[in-house]
Amino acid sequence: MLEALKTVNGWVWGTPMLLLIGLTGLYLTLGLKAYPVRHIGPGFALLWKNRKGHGDGDISGFNALMTAMAATVGTGNIAGVATAIASGGPGALFWMWMIALVGMATKYSEAVLAVHFREKNANGNFVGGPMYYIRNGLGPKFRWLALMFAFFGMLAGFGIGNGVQSHSVADVLHSNFAVPTWITGIVIAVLVGLVLLGGIRRIATVAGKIVPFMALAYVVSGVILLIIFADRVPQAIELIIYHAFNPTAAVGGFAGAAVWAAIRFGVARGVFSNEAGLGSAPIAHAAAQTRDPVRQGSIAMLGTFIDTIIICTITGLVIVASGAWQLCAPELAECVPGKGLSGAPLTAMAFSLGLPAYGNIIVSLGLAVFAFTTIIGWSFYGEKCTEYLFGVKSVPVFRLIWVLAIPIGATRELDVAWLLADTLNAMMALPNLLALLLLSPVVFKLTRSYLQRS
Repeated sequence: MLEALKTVNGWVWGTPMLLLIGLTGLYLTLGLKAYPVRHIGPGFALLWKNRKGHGDGDISGFNALMTAMAATVGTGNIAGVATAIASGGPGALFWMWMIALVGMATKYSEAVLAVHFREKNANGNFVGGPMYYIRNGLGPKFRWLALMFAFFGMLAGFGIGNGVQSHSVADVLHSNFAVPTWITGIVIAVLVGLVLLGGIRRIATVAGKIVPFMALAYVVSGVILLIIFADRVPQAIELIIYHAFNPTAAVGGFAGAAVWAAIRFGVARGVFSNEAGLGSAPIAHAAAQTRDPVRQGSIAMLGTFIDTIIICTITGLVIVASGAWQLCAPELAECVPGKGLSGAPLTAMAFSLGLPAYGNIIVSLGLAVFAFTTIIGWSFYGEKCTEYLFGVKSVPVFRLIWVLAIPIGATRELDVAWLLADTLNAMMALPNLLALLLLSPVVFKLTRSYLQRS
């Protein structure tokens, strides 16, 4: 089963998919005349103004972004960046930046369509996302595409948003603080269950308080480390840009990487981190209190900017500037190329090189909190996909299954779950990207109309 999944995963996340994601973002960026990149400042101003919410919707625009970021800011920002650099070299970070810059237009377009084509469910709550803008925007002939997205979205959540996250928390707490994995699983399940009982409003409230704090704390810690490594940062930036276009030779524990590896791993891990194109974030933004789809789109695009351009960049710069990416695994008696650290352990090593007494603790606690909020955020995505397929009465059943799955993920090895989650994410992205391309004229028209009124 593992080998079969590897084969399928290699195909769905191969060159065609990476090109589709990148070129869709580039097409939307050009069609919008780089509006998302040019309006980062006004976007943050809108975010501040929408702390309380204005217009129809269930939650404020600010809390909608925090809910989306709760699901987005997670293991990808700590483990994903490290994996990209360990596999593709420092140049991978450059390609993470590139996919994020065009990904801002993708995330913007997703949110604009989600608000424009949203509707109210049987409980009177606003619902939206790819399944709704496919059905309401493209018509009955594309209903199968909406069902495809909802089906894969419902299943994907149990991988990327549940099992993988709970395992990450349990593993890091067990490794660093000797907490039994089953205890971590039960505690997370109870906490998540209490949050889910309150629906989207409680999820948004919790996310609105935890996400800004955790993101700021991690960024401050990273900036302190960059100050410590200040003399090496310029050289680190040079390495990142140089190896984005030139192969990286084997050195220390790093096995070496071709330029294509830097592109592939940079783009793939970048998408895994910021989720631009997957179609997940617009499900949260559809519930926002807003008077105009473009206003919420301008807020939504900030998620990609904050996630990748700020948080992932800090992680990547610390890893490269510290030299941790070249080190061999500590358990080796002799340095063997290709036997270096990867994932969260690589990030922990980089932080520990700058802050020996606190680096590992910062990464461990950061990973735990990031993963916890991801479980909360993705529960909402999976819930709405389930509701679209089976109606509002299916929601309590989904929540129960979701909570019960957390301890299972925390106490099991997840090689298959990682591959399955990655594969299902690609299956979500396909219908969403097709819908974005077909509905792009709507996005362009709504944006032009908004700018003429402003």
